[in-house]
Amino acid sequence: MTEALADGLAALDLNADATAHARLAQYIALLDKWNRTHNLTAIRDPEQMVTHHLLDSLAVLEHLPEAAHLRVLDIGSGGGLPGIPLALVRPGWRVVLVDSNHKKATFLRQAVIELNLANVDVCATRVQDYLADPLFDVVISRAFSDLATFAALACRLVAPGGKMVAMKGVFPHEEIEQLPPDVRVTEVPAIRVPGLDVRRHLVIMEPRAA
Repeated sequence: MTEALADGLAALDLNADATAHARLAQYIALLDKWNRTHNLTAIRDPEQMVTHHLLDSLAVLEHLPEAAHLRVLDIGSGGGLPGIPLALVRPGWRVVLVDSNHKKATFLRQAVIELNLANVDVCATRVQDYLADPLFDVVISRAFSDLATFAALACRLVAPGGKMVAMKGVFPHEEIEQLPPDVRVTEVPAIRVPGLDVRRHLVIMEPRAA
């Protein structure tokens, strides 16, 4: 697992220091431990968790703003993906993890404590009921819903000039066609995930100016 993580971080050209590297490995170990009794993910093998979860989450970084300080909302965070890996390698970012499943929220809170993530907050609520103040520079989701539902919920939470980012597999032609007219797709880049031979895309959106 450690070798797969090191190789993956190098392939993504992420300058993660030894502390970040150790905490990423600790996160996978924690996810594996909790998964045995709480079924947080269908993937059981820690090495597969590195590629399918952790590196998959970090592969989005080249398409996110490079700002040292950023407010990021992870909708439907589940086991903390992509929010926790992003927070670990970008300690200057403020990351909020929202998930309505209390079992998953309990894990997220424990992960924040054990990983000493002072830049992460956990909110156990439906995103429909979540109130943001201030708004977020990036609202992201990995496996939450279809694009139209995500965009409808994210629009009120993103700051002016901010981005809504949905992580998808194959190019989602039909979902893009079903987006409401007040949402504009700015880019749909393909992303490469080290050690993962599948097609992955990001759908990057923003609210249209009124």
